[in-house]
Amino acid sequence: MDASATLTWTVVLLAVFQVKHYIADFPLQREYMLRKTLGDWSFVAPLSLHCGVHASLTLAIVLYVEPSLWWLAIFDFVSHFIMDRFKASPRFLGRYSDVTKRSFWNCFGIDQMVHHLCSYYIIWELVKSQM
Repeated sequence: MDASATLTWTVVLLAVFQVKHYIADFPLQREYMLRKTLGDWSFVAPLSLHCGVHASLTLAIVLYVEPSLWWLAIFDFVSHFIMDRFKASPRFLGRYSDVTKRSFWNCFGIDQMVHHLCSYYIIWELVKSQM
């Protein structure tokens, strides 16, 4: 793949993963999934379902581009689970839940940054596989 095609492919995947992240985090996130903020172990099922949506969409993209990299969907699931639990847990960043405070928005920003950096890693693996 030449430099122009690589750049084009990278930009296309950046856009696809932005749309994927939006769809999984907003339109497809149901009220049940918001229970991921619970302090006891009852957060596991709702959070797993939410992360499963993310992983499923990633798997669909990966299978289209390079099926041998299917494991990137597992990476997406695990990284999303860890970050979202850290952000939602009342013992960690979830204690900053007042949307009128800077601390809430800083935590939200960290969460989004980590998710995007994980997507960039997935994109890097996909583009590298096409070279």
